[in-house]
Amino acid sequence: MLTKHLNRRKTVISSALLFIVVSATAQDGTIYPLDAPAEPKAILLGTGGVDDQPAKETWFRQWGDPMARNISTATLTPFLPEPGKANGTAVIVAPGGGFRWLSMGNEGWEVAEALAKQGIAAFVLKYRLHPTPESLEDFTAWMNRPRPAPAASSDASSEAAPARPPQQDLSNQLEDAEAAYAMIVKRAKEWGVDTNRIGMIGFSAGAGLTMHSTLNSKTMKLAFIGPIYGGMGPVEVPKNAPPMFSVIATDDFLFRGQFGVIDSWYKAGIPVEFHLYQNGGHGFGLGNPNRTSNRWFDAFIHWLDVNSFLIAKAGK
Repeated sequence: MLTKHLNRRKTVISSALLFIVVSATAQDGTIYPLDAPAEPKAILLGTGGVDDQPAKETWFRQWGDPMARNISTATLTPFLPEPGKANGTAVIVAPGGGFRWLSMGNEGWEVAEALAKQGIAAFVLKYRLHPTPESLEDFTAWMNRPRPAPAASSDASSEAAPARPPQQDLSNQLEDAEAAYAMIVKRAKEWGVDTNRIGMIGFSAGAGLTMHSTLNSKTMKLAFIGPIYGGMGPVEVPKNAPPMFSVIATDDFLFRGQFGVIDSWYKAGIPVEFHLYQNGGHGFGLGNPNRTSNRWFDAFIHWLDVNSFLIAKAGK
């Protein structure tokens, strides 16, 4: 009886240790292979493929987060509020990943679920990406390659922001965003969406796509935008630009002391709210432990509320 009890105790301890080890390795930044998860609610956007994409879509896990790469078929996944809770506002959610992969959990599904709990119809945009190496080993080596540090300005008297990096071709990504917007408009009644209250929020590269769509789309009429830890360089703001809610942390490599995009919005006379957090780093999604940036989502919801996006309109 004592032997059986000791064996059972050893099993419990071994299981606990295994859980700790697995949990630790899942959060250590190592890239692990991952079977493609089921996406039963994903809707094909029908925007075509990627001409120079030799590899099929594959998934991996890093920092505990499911990520997809080599995406050549764009989809839109709805996360709708519970019946009777919808307020008519909708948000396209664009995950980030440098246009080479998408952080589908941390910057996609989790954000959409949080928005749906606030009565907002959220739609995760899985947009097409630029190619990455086909094998996970080669992709990992590419991800871990040495990267040069950003060049410091040699002109000590100049306070100009660092030069913007060469712009990528985002024609596929813009087409996907426009198709997502068009689909939400087309199915607005079915999904309980007010077509005058469709916004877009994006993270990192997704923030870049949100901004690119705002500046370049001829078909999207966004009611508001939320670029979260995106590029901060100045832009030319369209006359019909929507109100903007922007977030970044001082220890984010994309910040670099720049306020250009905020200044651009302010000088254009378009409503803008900006939250610069003491810490948070990059890629924090809804938040990481013990960071001042962890309350950004609450601030975003409050901003939407104050701007009357959370109040259901009569007849809607």
